[in-house]
Amino acid sequence: MIHVALLSRWHVHADDYAREIRENEHLSVQVVWDEDMERGRKWAEELGVPFEPDLQSVLANPSIDAIVVNTPTNLHKEIILAAANNKKHIFTEKVLAFSVKDCEEIFDTVEAQGVKLMVSLPRLTREYYLYAKKVVDKGWLGQLTMIRCRLAHNGAVPSKGETQGWLPAQFFDKEQCGGGSLIDLGAHPIYLTNRLAGPVQALHARLQQTKKLGVDDSAVVLVEYESGALGVIETSFLSNGSPFQLELYGTEGTLLIEDERIRLKSSQLGDGEWIHPEEIDSSLPMPLEQWAAFIKDGTVPTITKEDVIHLTLINEAAALSDQESRRIEIKEIVKDRENTRVKDSSILG
Repeated sequence: MIHVALLSRWHVHADDYAREIRENEHLSVQVVWDEDMERGRKWAEELGVPFEPDLQSVLANPSIDAIVVNTPTNLHKEIILAAANNKKHIFTEKVLAFSVKDCEEIFDTVEAQGVKLMVSLPRLTREYYLYAKKVVDKGWLGQLTMIRCRLAHNGAVPSKGETQGWLPAQFFDKEQCGGGSLIDLGAHPIYLTNRLAGPVQALHARLQQTKKLGVDDSAVVLVEYESGALGVIETSFLSNGSPFQLELYGTEGTLLIEDERIRLKSSQLGDGEWIHPEEIDSSLPMPLEQWAAFIKDGTVPTITKEDVIHLTLINEAAALSDQESRRIEIKEIVKDRENTRVKDSSILG
């Protein structure tokens, strides 16, 4: 049995992970820590486990094998590095960190300590993504020329008689979150399009503060891929009834996914008429289940280090693009990172 400590109920998915752990025969919640002690004590009582107010005591406890991180994102690096150095396996809510440099430092430490790290990128396990990947890999679209992905909800729209939407107030705290709709909800379109369209060459982003909440509540990123394809990533906290949409266009076909409804038109299939696939591959195990298998028997997860780093890379470039109101080439971010590494190595002598 893998003994798990839950670190913070700050994130809206914390309860989901607690439930998934309880449903997994290989995992067991042993203790709760929270930077908000009142919230943590309440959660521990609900789960029927002890609350520990001292984080270091949790990390140093030899009976704890692994941690699940649901803290504010600005605490991720500090907590994950400390956990890795205490030989704890780590599952964390996205994003891993605010910069590629910090992500790489985390991975270096995790690998040096021999612990297993998983970041929750759940839509890479879903059947519609797997079908889209199959369509691209088989060449049914010909050359991919355009990709669009939209994920939005109404979390910042107050209900009648309310002063704020259903998203908790901390999701609009830039210091804790690092941003708003793009870094949070937009993460899913980013990592999906990264996988399907390949390396990004440049982008231009607009992070809109329609409601003046302190962070972006709607965002659009125009992406240029090394392949020559274009992409559009859309997200919002201000959209009521907006379906999930994933669209791929190519020289020989079109794939349209809306929520979980899929249709494909290809000059290579079905006389070029619309196809509505009835049988597609089942979803893969969810990230937390993959993490448990990774710890237990070394089963390599389908979510990779590259997925995690490239997610932060696009976020970092998009934030810079919005800040400076210009097109950003990805090599600018990579060059800055390499210069920092050279500087750091010079300081270390």
